[in-house]
Amino acid sequence: MDNEIQLISDGDGLAVLGSEADVERFLASEGLSSKDLGVQWLKSAAGVGAVAAQVGSDLAAGSGRWVKLTPKSARLVEKYGLRESSRTGFSTGVVKGQKGQIRGFVEFVKGPRSLLSNPAALANAAKLMSQVAMQQTMDEITDYLAAIDAKVDDVLRAQKDGVLARMIGVGLVIEEVMTVREERGGVDEVAWSKVQAAPTTIAETQAYALRQLEAVAEKMEHKGKIGDLATTAKGAESAVREWLAVLARCFQLQDAMAVLELDRVLDASPEELNGHRRGLKAARQERLKLILRTTERLLARMNEATDTANAKVLLHPAKSPAVVQSSNHVASGVCDFHVLLGIEAGERSSEPRRWAHAATEARDKVLETGAKGVDTARSLGSETLDRAGSVTEKLSSGIAGRVRRRRGRDEEPDEKG
Repeated sequence: MDNEIQLISDGDGLAVLGSEADVERFLASEGLSSKDLGVQWLKSAAGVGAVAAQVGSDLAAGSGRWVKLTPKSARLVEKYGLRESSRTGFSTGVVKGQKGQIRGFVEFVKGPRSLLSNPAALANAAKLMSQVAMQQTMDEITDYLAAIDAKVDDVLRAQKDGVLARMIGVGLVIEEVMTVREERGGVDEVAWSKVQAAPTTIAETQAYALRQLEAVAEKMEHKGKIGDLATTAKGAESAVREWLAVLARCFQLQDAMAVLELDRVLDASPEELNGHRRGLKAARQERLKLILRTTERLLARMNEATDTANAKVLLHPAKSPAVVQSSNHVASGVCDFHVLLGIEAGERSSEPRRWAHAATEARDKVLETGAKGVDTARSLGSETLDRAGSVTEKLSSGIAGRVRRRRGRDEEPDEKG
């Protein structure tokens, strides 16, 4: 395996396997950050029995790193000609480097003793990669909740709804089973029995949180007065932050359940592992789509509120900018949430329309209208003067004519004289 790097991509991440020096050199040449998979990961990927005997020796002295798939790292799939399997959905390949050359990994080769040549080991490795990706997201959600200073348990305790109250207990049980899994390296029947019913409670809580976000959007839609709109928008800042935190916690626990589920399927029905993994991935994407639809509707309502506020800033110079500011806070929070979950969506941030700018614009319109009025008056005035002059001329001509005719009659001789 000297100077050979085995690559496995499952669409979410990229596993880079090989000797420690080669792996580090490869990642450095591509400028990629990575996460150490650890020796235990490599042993788990090899599995047991015949599979371990075939590929274990290669992996035992090797190193494994995991790279989160981004547009930059995803280009490696095309760059190194990784081949996608229609049966498994994985993109795999081996690149061979030239010793001592940092950028020498350019040749696609087939490794006869590689992990990639064994379907069972490959399926197991893909399972482990999915778990690493989900655990990465779970860690990021933990950091996210800490960064926004939103303690989900406090939010849940403040609610009287029974569904939310059960969420705390479910979270504690899942965390307990995850700890046991780390210690024993798997999920036995006893541990699994503790969390079997957890997905229902998590789904109910997620649905409740989504409904609360929809309620916030509806409140924004039904406020016509700027004062009411400013009050509602301000309240939306904290409400949206809290319910996004609840959604993040739901997603975190759903990923934890998927990690446990994959371990359980591997033990109970290893032949179904790959199909189950793909099913979990599809279900995860559907959850993301549902969250995206709800949050996009919320953003649309906040943007409409911004437009309304900016249109009325002249009459409400203090409250209109407050609406825009609150809307931007909500939009920023939703955007951060989308980034956290890997959701691709647009972001719109609006600038508050300043009173002075609106007043200047209004003044310009008045002046423009006034100027048009003056021009019209001038035009009408000129036309009127022209008409008056014409009438005067006609009158003068008529009077002069009558005077001449009268004088003519006076100067005529008297026929009787």
